[in-house]
This record gives sequence, C-alpha cells and structure tokens, in this order.
Amino acid sequence: MTQTTGTLYGVGVGPGDPELLTVKAFRLMQSSPVIAYPNKRMGGKSYALEIVEQYVNPAEKTMLGLVFPMTKDEDALRAAWQKTVDAVYEHLAGGRDVVFVTEGDPMLYSTFIHMARLMQQTHPEVQVVSVPGISSVNAAANRLGAPLADGDEAVAIIPARADMDAMRDALLHHDCVVFLKVAKVLDEMIGLLDELGLTEKAAVCTKVTSASERVWHDVRALKGASLNYLTLLVVRK
Repeated sequence: MTQTTGTLYGVGVGPGDPELLTVKAFRLMQSSPVIAYPNKRMGGKSYALEIVEQYVNPAEKTMLGLVFPMTKDEDALRAAWQKTVDAVYEHLAGGRDVVFVTEGDPMLYSTFIHMARLMQQTHPEVQVVSVPGISSVNAAANRLGAPLADGDEAVAIIPARADMDAMRDALLHHDCVVFLKVAKVLDEMIGLLDELGLTEKAAVCTKVTSASERVWHDVRALKGASLNYLTLLVVRK
C-alpha cells in the first residue's frame, strides 16, 4: 500500500497578541504532530514561536526550528532553502502533517511563500494549504484607529527601502500607505514626510499588539533612533 504524504499547512499566528490567533489556526496546531517555525540563528526565541507556545506543549510535539539565512549569495540561499524543504519533507513523507507557523499572514511577505513554492516544485505530490492570519498591517490600522481605506480610496503596502523616489510616488498616489520594515530607512522617511507635509499624518508602530508594542504619533521624535526590525510606518492622508 502506497503511503500518503502529510499536508503542509502555512498558518498565520497573527501580529503578536496571542488572542488574535484564529480558531482554525488553534485547531491545526493542536492536531498536527509537527510544528515548524522560523528560528533565530544567533539565539533568542522566534516571534511566531512565542505565540505558539501559548497554545501547545512543545514536549508533546516535534518542534522543527528552521534557519533562513540572511544573505544575498544565490548559491548559499538555494542550498539553505533546499535544506529546510528537505527537513520538512522528511516528516511529510512519513505521513505526518506539518504546521509551518508564521507571524501575520502566510500570504503577505511571509517566509512561507517561498517554502510553499519550493515544496510544490520539488515534491508536487504534497498538498499545501494556507490558513490566513491577522497581519501587522491590519493590526496597526486598528491600533491607531486609522482606516486603511474607505469608499473609493486607494491603499498601498510597501516594503520600505532607500529609493525615496519610489516611496514618494507611493505617498502621492495613495490615500493610505503602510511602509513595512521601515527602521533601516526611518530618517530618510521622516525627511520625505516633512517635504510632503505629511508628518502629522503619520505614526510608527513596533511589534504591534504584542507585550513589547511601542507606538509613536510624533514621528519626528524618532530621528536618529534605532528601532526593531518589526517596525512599520502608517501614513493616512
């Protein structure tokens, strides 16, 4: 008898507050024998794992920490990604479901997107299912009381980068813009907001909804500050 492979679930566990986990995410984490999660190479606990541990006992599961390298070397990336896929497939091939947890939503700038794509390319027999979660974008809008879009308004979700012409274009052509991972270019973004007269329309959130959440409505006060990687900027005209 041919053994059926397990299912790979990409499960969004929300932006930080454990109570923002969906009922479906909870059920899958409870029933799956294997929980895979992004792991920090230099120690410290995964942000997603901190949420998961509120709901499952790691001693009762196979906890699969996966390291994703921070490098632009294509060969190194390819080898590392294949290693993570192989590690997950080992369990799937044995007929065990794997829940890959990711902060926010698995289909919005998530590590799971590449994992799912490579798994389907390498092992097309594996069923891949994505389970939506609440993203930091939605969480920040609600935390700030700033609607992302209303009526015919246009909203943009932009990974912040040093190309200020592109950042300016996004601000000029949308009613609301959420800039993700903004810490690395925060000073430049504050300068751009001043230039466009939008500084009073902006707010910054770090680790929104979590116990470590920080919110700033006076973005000028952040000039020169060093903020966490999980920091976003919301500009609502």
